[in-house]
Amino acid sequence: MRPPLILTGGPAVGKSSTARLLAQSCPRAAVIDVDDVRHMVVSGHAAPWEGEDGRDQQRLGVENACSLARNFVAQGIETVIADVITVDTVLLYRDWLPNALVIRLHVTMNEARRRARSRAVYLTDEEFEALHLEDAHHPPAADHDVDVNGHNINEQAALVAALWKHDPRA
Repeated sequence: MRPPLILTGGPAVGKSSTARLLAQSCPRAAVIDVDDVRHMVVSGHAAPWEGEDGRDQQRLGVENACSLARNFVAQGIETVIADVITVDTVLLYRDWLPNALVIRLHVTMNEARRRARSRAVYLTDEEFEALHLEDAHHPPAADHDVDVNGHNINEQAALVAALWKHDPRA
């Protein structure tokens, strides 16, 4: 069984779509979208950039995602996590899922905006740009960094699948 896969990158890079395509190609697989995990906090939800509460909830989201991933893996279910991780949260993932494979996907700001036009975006323009620029200027330490400019979602998923398949930890 392959190690858990963590897909990261700025908004609209295709993390969730790639995660779903990869999971669908496996006999038994789960997708953990950490945005969904964080939004389980209905009353008092704070985004990661909204002060101490936001940072605490971001950490809790990572902890819960890792707990879910460990539970799925223990049952023989391959796991793909999609999250915008930072230089700080990648350390949490490395502690709580030490054998995980981290792949960072990246595109230009123009490509991210183009992709965002084809889906619902729950960020303000300022938040979208800030997250994209943070990922571009301070990328987390990933095992692989993949430029997916010019690739459709199927090509993107194939690139990631090849890296996951040939990971020496598998």
